[in-house]
Formats: sequence, structure tokens, C-alpha cells
Amino acid sequence: MLVAELTAPRQFRLVEQPMEPVAAGCVRVKVNAVGICGSDVHSYSEGAIGDTPCEYPMVLGHEPAGTVVETGAGVTGWAPGDRAALEPALYCYHCELCRAGKHNLCVNLRFLSNPGHPGFFREFVDLPPTNLLAIPQQLSFELASMVEPLGVALHSMQFAAIQPGETVALFGAGPIGLLTLASVIVAGAGRIWVIEPVKHRRAMALEMGADAALDPAEIDAAREIASETGGRGVDCAIDCAAKEHTTNQAIQSARNGGRVVITGIHSASFVPFEVSPMRRKELAIFNVRRSNHEPEDALGLLVDHAEWFAPLATHSRPLSAIAEAFSIAENYADGVGKMIIRTR
Repeated sequence: MLVAELTAPRQFRLVEQPMEPVAAGCVRVKVNAVGICGSDVHSYSEGAIGDTPCEYPMVLGHEPAGTVVETGAGVTGWAPGDRAALEPALYCYHCELCRAGKHNLCVNLRFLSNPGHPGFFREFVDLPPTNLLAIPQQLSFELASMVEPLGVALHSMQFAAIQPGETVALFGAGPIGLLTLASVIVAGAGRIWVIEPVKHRRAMALEMGADAALDPAEIDAAREIASETGGRGVDCAIDCAAKEHTTNQAIQSARNGGRVVITGIHSASFVPFEVSPMRRKELAIFNVRRSNHEPEDALGLLVDHAEWFAPLATHSRPLSAIAEAFSIAENYADGVGKMIIRTR
């Protein structure tokens, strides 16, 4: 099978790898589409995700959808030709957190696309049946690849706890930011400000339903939000960008007793927080670790509201052109929203 390996920052190589017979209890899937995530771009351009360095060669990609081609001995419920969104995390199911239902915090978690655990930028993958979520025929593989990131956005809503009519400031309108915007709208938020430096992303945010899209290069977002709210601030500020000072801008934008949710992944291992306003406001600060039992809800949203999400999948490239795809994604070039890698 063809595999795209990251061999150094901004360097891919395509290699042919042999395939063993499918193991008992596993399902072999043809990977049809994989979205490029912001964390993939961190690995590609920075050689690390936060404090986790890359170990080369490695295979990235963790937003996959594909088609069953073969099942191993003992597998029931799946057959060749079945279509599925694929869960990239392998959980132990017996640690303290798994037993508590918090599988995303599994202490023995193996995440496919981390060092030592190849991801989905390859033609085929073998998975346990529990990692497959059946998708209907009318849903494209491109949209099905959004199940994973939309699940993350929906998981963040547990912490955002948006009540009908509450105000929200959303920092970052990349793919995860736009999916979070959709989740905030579904939750019934009132006025929503999106803060995003890239022009075409601000336009996409407005098209999806944001009430205002601010360019942080031209305006102090926290000051503008304070002005528009009579000095109160927003009920919830969500940082999907995790770049430079966006977390502190979120802290500045939140009202007294408000909530700040950090969904994005900072490049640096240590980030300075403005602790005085955080303390004075008695803010609740939440961090998000992927999703936990939300993929089914994500799939339902994608099926029921495909018209919301289809415009996000702006670009696709074959696996053979993965280097070009990552360059476009890294540089926000060509009006890119979500870049999808196709292996079919």
C-alpha cells in the first residue's frame, strides 16, 4: 500500500509498504478521505505538538473516513463495501478513566498519528470494529472526515455550557473554529463575535452565522467587545487559535464569572496567562482533549445539515500531492478552508 511518511519538518516521502493478512478481530478499511488538522500542521511545520516532539519517519492524519474491504476472523456486523467514519484513538477500556467513561483521558491511549502509532495518510488501515461508525450513502467521504473534528467541537460545548441567548467570543476561524461556531449556533447562543486575522476565514464565519468577524490586526477585539457589551464582556470566550495572545484576549473578553474554553493547541509548552483579570473575574478556565462519545452526534449534524458544512471542504488533493496540500494548509493559501487528502 502507498503511505505518506513525514521524514523531517515540511518533508514527506511516499513509500510502498507490504500488508499482512488482516488480523482476527480487526476490520481492514480502504481510507478514502482524511482531513488535515491543525495539529498535523504543527507536526509538519514545527516538528512537535506542544511538548511532544515528532519521531521520524511518522505517518500523520487522524480525521479519516473509508470503506470496509475485508474483515478478520470473529468480526460480525461489518462487510466489504460498508462505509464508515473512523475513530483514530485506541483505548484500553480498563484504566480508571475508561471505567469512568472518560475514554479521551485514557492513561494507556494510543492515538494513531502520534509517534510510534501510524496515522491515516495511507491507503489501508486495520482497526477494531469499535473504531468504525457507519455512515449513510448520501454522506460524502469528505464530509464524513469531519466527524472527528466536529466531535471535538461538540465536546468543547460541555465546558462552554452555552445557554440560549448567551454571548460568545470565538478566537480563530480555521476548520476547528468554524466547526465550533456551528456548535455554538446549535447550542442557541445569542450574539457571536469571531476574531480571525485571515480575510477569507472571516468571510466564511459570517456566512456560517457569526454576527461579527473582527480582524485583530486592525482592532483590539477585547476592547471592541467590551464597548459593544457596555463593559460587561461575553458569557463565554473560546480559544480555537491558541496563537500568541489569543488565550489572554479570551480572558480579557469574558465577563465577570464567565467561562474560557481552550480548544486549540499552543505551539509553546509554556504560555503566560494574565492571571490578574482571570482572578478578579473568577473565571472558569477549561481545556479540551479531543472528544468523548460525541462522534454519533457529530455524524447526525453532518447528515442533517450538510449544507452548513459542505462549504468548509474547499480543497482536496490526492495522497501523491500531500506536500502541496500541507503547504497550502500551512499558509492559508488559495482561500483554503478544510483541506482533504484523497487516497482513492
